[in-house]
Amino acid sequence: MLYEWLAADSGFFNLLNYITFRAGAAVVTAFLVTVVFGDVIINMLRARQGKGQPIRDLSLEAQMSKQGTPTMGGVLIWIGLLFGVLLWGNLTNPYVWVVLFVTLSYAMLGFLDDYAKVTKESAEGVSARARLLIGFGIAAVACAFVMGLHGAHTPAGHAEWGPLNGLAEQIANLAPTTSVKPADPAFSGGVAVPFVNNYFLPLGGFFILFGMIVVVGSANAVNFTDGLDGLAIVPMTFAAAAYAMIAYLTGNFVFAEYLGIQFAPGAGEIAVLLGAMIGAGMGFLWYNAYPAKVFMGDTGSLGLGGMLGIVAVATKHEFALVVIGGLFVLEALSVMLQVGWFKITKRLTGEGKRIFLMAPLHHHFQKKNWPETRVVARFWILSVLFALAGLATLKLR
Repeated sequence: MLYEWLAADSGFFNLLNYITFRAGAAVVTAFLVTVVFGDVIINMLRARQGKGQPIRDLSLEAQMSKQGTPTMGGVLIWIGLLFGVLLWGNLTNPYVWVVLFVTLSYAMLGFLDDYAKVTKESAEGVSARARLLIGFGIAAVACAFVMGLHGAHTPAGHAEWGPLNGLAEQIANLAPTTSVKPADPAFSGGVAVPFVNNYFLPLGGFFILFGMIVVVGSANAVNFTDGLDGLAIVPMTFAAAAYAMIAYLTGNFVFAEYLGIQFAPGAGEIAVLLGAMIGAGMGFLWYNAYPAKVFMGDTGSLGLGGMLGIVAVATKHEFALVVIGGLFVLEALSVMLQVGWFKITKRLTGEGKRIFLMAPLHHHFQKKNWPETRVVARFWILSVLFALAGLATLKLR
């Protein structure tokens, strides 16, 4: 790891002790790797997949014109992300590993789903039940681990921080080494209440169940959103940027104390990982912008959504995800409302009725004859506003 080799240098390479510098370097590295290797990987996917991703017939001419476009492009994102993290991340930090565990596990689950679709030449892959069971299992392990991390380092714990070089930055890099108080169940098993300073709703062991719902819900919400060229990846980069800021502030004692938010030692390192995701996401957009040369598939969308969910749990900002990921929430809600209302009306009247012309929500606007590029651009605008609104909640306490 480049960070470990060079960070001890007291000269120029002392910059590597700063999370902000390494996060920026991870953005650039991941972007360059993704763009440089993009065409090679896309050509490999096209050669192996033949007809590409099967496209469901939604009676949308624009959708059917995409037949033959290769899928599993999420591989591009993960290659860029791993390069950025391995070069610039602190691999001794447990938060990095738990986020990578969820991200890559969900990506593998998505890969199996995509592979089944391509080999069967069908829009049906791994069964929804199997995906949910495996997804909840992965989330349960990760959330239990996060709960243990939060219990080991409580916000009330006193510690000797050692030599500091640039107080605000260095505290974000260091974890307490001595005199840490015993685990505080109100923190480790609690959920932060929005708009209230350092208050946690105590859930105890039910925190794991709560975290599982957050992670699985996030993964599926991003998956629903991935339906048009560039639609999912740009809102994901905005959400990742917002959570990179939150992770940095949450892992920094000075800023956390000032803002009145929960302090989680070591969580600031997540910003470097999210920086790599942002860079890889922008590199993927290079090839996924309309008209897309490759789709991310479930290989990308499930991994990205899972990452966003576990980061929200790790930084104790689960409720902020509803705002920051507002676009993903709207897309998921449109599906749930559509299916729920159809079933209710069919049971009551014998004929199912629909709220939207088609769900998820982006297809509703396509049915209203909006060009795909207009739908995507306007959804991008909404995602920026949601991300900024989510960050604003940090000070509304």
